[in-house]
Amino acid sequence: MTYLLFTSLFLVSLALAARPFLARRSAAWPVEIPDPRDDVARAVSSLRDLEFARAAGTIGPEDHSRLRGLLERSAFTQERAERSTPAPWRTLVIAALLAGVVAVLVVVSLPQSAGDRAPGEPLTGTVPSGPSLSELEQRAKADPTDIPTLLALGDAYLEAGDLQKAATAYQTVLARDSANISALDGLAIVLYRSGESKGALLALDRALTLRPKDPDALFLKGLIQYQTQDYKGAVATWQVFLDVGQFDARATMVRPLYDDAKKKAAP
Repeated sequence: MTYLLFTSLFLVSLALAARPFLARRSAAWPVEIPDPRDDVARAVSSLRDLEFARAAGTIGPEDHSRLRGLLERSAFTQERAERSTPAPWRTLVIAALLAGVVAVLVVVSLPQSAGDRAPGEPLTGTVPSGPSLSELEQRAKADPTDIPTLLALGDAYLEAGDLQKAATAYQTVLARDSANISALDGLAIVLYRSGESKGALLALDRALTLRPKDPDALFLKGLIQYQTQDYKGAVATWQVFLDVGQFDARATMVRPLYDDAKKKAAP
């Protein structure tokens, strides 16, 4: 009886130890290698939406800075592909032990760190930001044909308030790709913030000719028309914007202005 029990326990232990190595692993479906520039391009589009919100006055400076930092980090931080595999029980045990050690160290060191920090200083240090303006300038200088970097550089100049350099960056992109919607939208923001509403409208009309339902161009064009008391034009433009961007974050700001423009445009 004792021998049988010992043999059974031995076989069970052996099976548990060998199970991770015998588990079938399905071959991963081949995927296309992601291009880091795609992440930059997506982040540039999101940054441009953020600039539209800032130009329209619908977001505060603190929220604008915080959201811009998050977008920049997401653009230039490459994610590693994950593959799901069964975790061996030994790995779980080791992970639990390590987690316990870390928890003890945190409990011991956290009060001391909190007591030593200066007033107003973050408890866990500063949050890492995306590429700085100088880094983007170096990248653009090293590769003048890198359009996503040039667009990010234009947005960085726009954020820094250097409208002239921002315009130059966007115009450099347009010199290589005259149909670049992002550069046209960015240039329109520069012109709008410079007080050149007519020039901004020209850039926006060019963007809408290429992409009639571009939400960025529709939003800013409607805003300019509303501010210049072209209420009929604002109604027509924002009607299209609300149709294509009903779930856009800027729609909540546009709807009351759209209703007001309709009242003022009525005979």
